[in-house]
Amino acid sequence: MVATLGSLGIKTRTCRRAVRELRSYEEEVEKEAATTAAMKERGADPYDLKQQENVLARMMIPDCHKRLEATLAELEATLAELKESGEQGVEIGEAESAITEVETVFEQFEDQLTSQERQCVEVLASILIKYLP
Repeated sequence: MVATLGSLGIKTRTCRRAVRELRSYEEEVEKEAATTAAMKERGADPYDLKQQENVLARMMIPDCHKRLEATLAELEATLAELKESGEQGVEIGEAESAITEVETVFEQFEDQLTSQERQCVEVLASILIKYLP
């Protein structure tokens, strides 16, 4: 497929839409996690609590993250092709801006994972301390 400024614009908008979706899903996860925590605090029925935890487990973030990675790869490939051919236009600057935005989102996501990994290690360490002599 021959890259055009039009196709670059479409891929740029697709990336930006995927970023908005990912942020929306992250907000939804935070709300559901708060709901789960509140249910635990008030001693909710174990079945209801399990259902709420299932809701959290099925969130769309992993799928959205994969789609964002794929659209980013397509955008970068199209941008590289257009730069090689010497094309110029505002679409190129917008694409570069979108790439920077997506890379920032990925960095934030990695930071969140690192934080979550630390929490998991702390929980596992407390369990080991509690149950090992």
